[in-house]
Amino acid sequence: MKRVYAMLGMAMKAGKVASGEFATEKSVKGGQAHLVLVAEDASDNTKKMFTNMCLFYETPRCVCGTKEELGFAIGKAMRASLAVTDENLAKAVSERLEQAGKQIDNNANSHLERV
Repeated sequence: MKRVYAMLGMAMKAGKVASGEFATEKSVKGGQAHLVLVAEDASDNTKKMFTNMCLFYETPRCVCGTKEELGFAIGKAMRASLAVTDENLAKAVSERLEQAGKQIDNNANSHLERV
């Protein structure tokens, strides 16, 4: 997970991270988010909101780390959610998360077909 946090720090310095619930929600709805990270200790309502939103907008999502760890990784206060807005960085972070044993909920194939 240390590499994931280091990559998030680099992404933040490059201006490719939206952090906090409002900014993350805005980037998902705007189609800019390529990966959403939600803290394990976020409230159940926050987790449910991002699960539903990422499912609807077909954005990959992962529940990992604590609010403190996510915030520290990007040089901010505690953060319940982050969105990586660069596609290549999102892919690299996803690969590192999978190597660390975290499950990425990729919603592209899991949504229901509309009749």
